[in-house]
Formats: sequence, C-alpha cells, structure tokens
Amino acid sequence: MATFLYKLGKLAFRRRHFVALIWVALLTLAGVGAASAPTAASSSFSIPGTEAQKAFDLLDQRFPGSAADGATARVVFKAPAHEKLTDAANKADIQDTISAIKSSSKQVASVADPFEGNTVSKNGTIAYTSASYKVSSMELTDDDRDALQQVIDDAKKTGLTVEVGGDALQAMPETGATEVIGIAVAAVVLVITFGSLVAAGLPLLTALIGVGIGVSTITALANALDLGSTTSTLAMMIGLAVGIDYALFIVSRFRAELAEGREREEAAGRAVGTAGSAVVFAGLTVVIALVGLAVVNIPMLTKMGVAAAGTVAIAVLIALTLIPALLGYAGKRVHGRKARKAAESGTQTEAKPNMGTRWARFVLRRPVAVLVVGILGLGAMAVPVASLELGLPDDGSQPTSTTQRKAYDLLSEGFGPGFNGPLMTVVDARGADDPKAAVDDVVSEIKKTEGVAAVAPATFNKAGDTAIVSVVSKYKPSSVQTEDVVHDIRAAGKDIKADTGAELSVTGSTAMNIDVSQKLNDALVPYLALVVGLAFLLLMVVFRSVLVPLKAALGFLLSVLAALGAVVAVFQWGWLGSLFGVEQTGPVMSMMPIFMVGVVFGLAMDYEVFLVTRMREAYVHGERPAQAIVTGFRHGARVVSAAAVIMIAVFAGFIGSSEQMVKMIGFGLAIAVFFDAFIVRMTIVPAVLALLGKRAWWLPKWLERVLPNVDVEGEGLKTASGAAGKDDDGDRELVSA
Repeated sequence: MATFLYKLGKLAFRRRHFVALIWVALLTLAGVGAASAPTAASSSFSIPGTEAQKAFDLLDQRFPGSAADGATARVVFKAPAHEKLTDAANKADIQDTISAIKSSSKQVASVADPFEGNTVSKNGTIAYTSASYKVSSMELTDDDRDALQQVIDDAKKTGLTVEVGGDALQAMPETGATEVIGIAVAAVVLVITFGSLVAAGLPLLTALIGVGIGVSTITALANALDLGSTTSTLAMMIGLAVGIDYALFIVSRFRAELAEGREREEAAGRAVGTAGSAVVFAGLTVVIALVGLAVVNIPMLTKMGVAAAGTVAIAVLIALTLIPALLGYAGKRVHGRKARKAAESGTQTEAKPNMGTRWARFVLRRPVAVLVVGILGLGAMAVPVASLELGLPDDGSQPTSTTQRKAYDLLSEGFGPGFNGPLMTVVDARGADDPKAAVDDVVSEIKKTEGVAAVAPATFNKAGDTAIVSVVSKYKPSSVQTEDVVHDIRAAGKDIKADTGAELSVTGSTAMNIDVSQKLNDALVPYLALVVGLAFLLLMVVFRSVLVPLKAALGFLLSVLAALGAVVAVFQWGWLGSLFGVEQTGPVMSMMPIFMVGVVFGLAMDYEVFLVTRMREAYVHGERPAQAIVTGFRHGARVVSAAAVIMIAVFAGFIGSSEQMVKMIGFGLAIAVFFDAFIVRMTIVPAVLALLGKRAWWLPKWLERVLPNVDVEGEGLKTASGAAGKDDDGDRELVSA
C-alpha cells in the first residue's frame, strides 16, 4: 500500500492543476445539486420493534387521521393574582386563544377546550389545552411555529400567564456559531503548530472542501433517499474533525521529509506513502464505527452514521490527493519564515529535544509508575458510571428561562408532575367477546397499579374495537418511578389478554423514550463487539502485532468509561454543574453511551494509528523498541496534541448551547478526547510499550502468513524511490492501473 500511495502522492503533486480542477468541479457539482434539489422534509422518526412504535402503528390503522405521532403543543394558562380562570373575562380570553390556535396553521388537527375537558386545576388558577398537529414536530415549518408563537404572545397581552410545552415549538438548535468558534480555534492551533500561515491554512481549506462536498451531496439526495434535515449534523461535525486531522498528518510528514533534504515532489510522495497509509487505516476505523450504528436498528441513527461515514471517506481521498497537489502550489512557504531563512543561509542549529521527546524519555524511565497513575486516574473518573441512569430529556431539563420549562413547572404546580408526560394506553379489543367490558377491565386494572395518579375515561374508535386510555403517573416523566409504572402496566396487560383476549400496549412520548433507552442499552454490547472486533483485526494488519491492537482497544474502553463517569458526575449528580451551565440534573441521555463509543472510537484510533505507526516504522527500520517509542513521539506527539486540542475546542463549543442534550454531547465528546489523547495515547500507550519491549510487536508465525502485508511503515518506499530516479513512468503506470 505504501508504494501505491507513494506513486499517487507524486502523481497528484505533478498533476496538481488537474487534481485541483477535479475537486473544484466536484464541489461545484455537489453545490449545484444541493441548490436545485427540492427541500427535504424531516424524515419520519420510528423505532422498529418497540411496543410504543407498534402501538403508534395500530393507532394509525384504527384511528385514521388522528396523527397519533403528530406534534403537540400544551398551552398552559395561569390566572392573575387573586383571580380564577373560570371568571368570565379570563374564560373568554382562553377561548379566543383556542380559536386563534385552530386557525394558526393548516397542520393543526384539534385543540381541546380546558373547560369542556376538565383540565382546570382544583383551585381554578391553572388550566391547559392540548393542540394536536397532523405532522410530527420535525415536519413542522418555521411558519407554523411562528404562527403559534404569535398567538401565545397575543394571549399574554390579556394579563394571563401563558406558556407552551410539548414538542411543537421544538426547533433544531442553531450550531453555526459553535462551528465558527471551532474553526477559529483550529486555525490558531495550526498556526502555532506549523509556524506558517500557508501550512496552517491547508488543513482548514481541505477540511471545508470535504465537508462542503459531503454535506451538499447529502442535501441533494435528502429528498430522494428520505435522509431528513438532521442527517447532515453528524456528518458536518465528524467531517470537519477528521478532515483537519488527516490533512494535518500529511502536511506534517511532508515538512519532516523536506527537513531531511528531499526534493518537494519526493517529499510529497513519501508523505502520502507513510502518513497517508496511517490516514487510510484511521479512516477505515472511523467508517466502521459509524456504519456500525446500523446495529442499533434506529433508521435515523443509521442514516446519520452512513452519511457521516461517506464524509469521512471524502476526507481520506482529499488528504491523499488534494493535499499533495496543494503542497505543489505552496512551495517553500509550507515552512515558516524563520525556517526558510535558516535553510537559505545553510545554517543548521543544534535542535533541542522537543517536548514529545522529553516526555517519551520520562515515561521510559518510570513506565510502571506512569502506567499505574494513568490507570488509577481514569479508573477513579469511571466510578460514577456505576450510578448511570439513562433516559431522554424532556421539558423539565430545559433552562428555567424557556417557555417549555415554565409550562412544565406550571403543570407540576397545578396537576402534579405526571401530567407533563401522560401515558397513552392502547387497548386492542378486537379479539375480545365484549370489547367494552374488556376495556372496562383494563381501566380498573390500571387504576390498581402503584404509582398511577389518574386514569381518563376510554375513547373508542368508530368500530368500537379499539380504545385509548390516558394514564397519569404520580412521578416526573423522566423518573425511574415512571419507568416502573410503565413496566407494571405492561405486565398487567399480559394477564388481561389471557382473561379477556384484549391486548394492552403503552405508548406516548414518555413510553417511547423508555423503549428507545432500552433498545439502545440492548444494542450497546453487540455494537461494541462489532466495532472493536473489526477494528482489532484491522489494527492487527496495520501493526503486525496482537498486543498493540489489544492495548489500543482496552485503552479506548478505559477512556470512554472515564468520560461517561464525568458526564454522570456533572449532569446527573450536579458536580460543577454551574460551571457548565447545568440548571437541572437528571438522567443521562440514553443515546450518549453508544454515540460516544462510535464517535470517540473513530477519533481515538486516529491518534493511535498515527502515533504508533511512526513507532512501528522506526522499529522496522532497525531502531530498538525504546528508541522507536522516542522517535514516534518526536515526530508525532506535537501533531497528535494539536489534533486533539482542535477536536476538544470544536466539541467544547457545544457546551454553551441552551439545549441540555447538545450541551451533554459537547461535554462528553470533549472530555473523552482529552482522556484518550493525553492520558491513554500519550501516557499509557508508551508506558505499556516500554514494558512489553520487543514482545509488543510479536505476531504468531501462522498468523503472519495469513495476514496481508500492507506495508504501512513504508519499507517498500526504498525500492520505489530508488526506481523513481531511473524510471519516470511511475505516474503513467499508476494511471493505466
């Protein structure tokens, strides 16, 4: 592989005008496709195989046109001080508001009257009305949300306190500012790392081109493939991250090759042949981790993973072709002014050992102590994982300044916390002898369930064989106690079916959240086994070793557990919560563990591959194991550190979001990258390799014969570079191949 990539790098350098033109054409084509494609509607959110989803599907069949999974707006009213909502003036204002909501959008299906539906608190000061929409919250347009917000603003002018809960006003959080902050920090770090504006600009330019092509392609295909408007979010985040990383690795190696006295074309070829090999395999591990999200069997998550994997593949191709082409344009300016003057004058100053070299030598002197401290430190951070509670955020986790949180608190005050997440119980009585009697049995059985605060009268469909029974828990929707109530009702449903023939299922947003959390929990171990297993085989091919991939996988698990522990401590326990803007503690988002495994695993293997392949390269070329570790750190530590700092800055920018979910993802990914890059890869890895010595590179002979030799360390480049001087047809051979 190294020889092929070496020839590819030289060809791209030599034919740089043609290569640059191809990528500009691809970017233009993708942009035109995105601009001319029809606007994509948000893809439908479904969780195949869950009881809540089956109940939703049944409701669509038995209650046609009811839009059971449609958006809802729960408008909460509170009377002025010393007044009641039943007063004539206040009652008239509420009914005017209900009429205005009905006419605010064609998507409004129904709006309940609180006085007819008995949704007024006992003291008459708080009431609510539920507005149901024909489409899901992700399919509502900004015009629909603006119209509802205008109605609420008008209602507030009457003197009533009016707040809105539910998901109708839930829009996608804006992330543009955080992306700009991430790119700005990346630019500063790159300038400090390279000491050259040109060298710093190349990774940023190519990463933006790659993300532009990837996101534009997703936008162009979104309507045809039902990708939805949210699919590109992960692709943009990961594409920007790896795009900068991969280009950073190639440019850094190119500068190192120039420093050793090689001509620019030869340096470009060798940079792509060596660092490019690491980029290919690092990219493959990221792709495996993202595509592996299909194991979870949540369509939206699968689409996001595949789309992001495609953007990563584009980033790899750009690093292998466009970067060497642009290096041809950059010329000597890829070095800073100081380095260029030193080269022109021919003065060579004695280079001092850099920070990476000094750190590697320190670890080699005290490997046991460093290893013990690193493992104990991460182990201590991982302790809170034992108390991990998973769930999905609701309005109770919103900042206290938002209308959703205010509506949530008003409902809790007037009706109890369970009113914020009623359970929708669906009774399929088609198999019962007497459907009405069967439903009555269900209602009486539910009333006996511990933790149930109220049960509404059953609502039958036209055929009279299916009923909806609304159940209110005594506890918060996101609480463990409410989860127990759902399980108890479902357990009671099994006995009811045996006695009456009627099938009972529980759905609604609260039950759906519980089922999603359970589905993600069940998929975590298979997903982890698939991703780590495939990556282990891939790294075994790269490093020609059994112990190095094993150490890489175990180190990754340690860093993820430590990061999850930090998330639990901050967002569930509230430690340092005010520092990170956490206003309300609660369960950790159920998607967090599997999301962190996928994203962090890919980025962690980037650093592992780039750092350790340089050690492997030095070892194969004759250096002793200890010296190879120092060599790897001398050339790779600065680049890996810069890449990690950039990623931490990009992810940490999301901590400032007002959305609890986005804040949690940003914090979790930032702390995970910090742990993995600086504690696992830069501390534990050299300590373990120092203790293993030559055994680190041990591979059974039978396995060595089976595994393909991909020559990541560039051993074959000696022959290739030697032949290049005699035969100038390497690029023509590559083209014909």
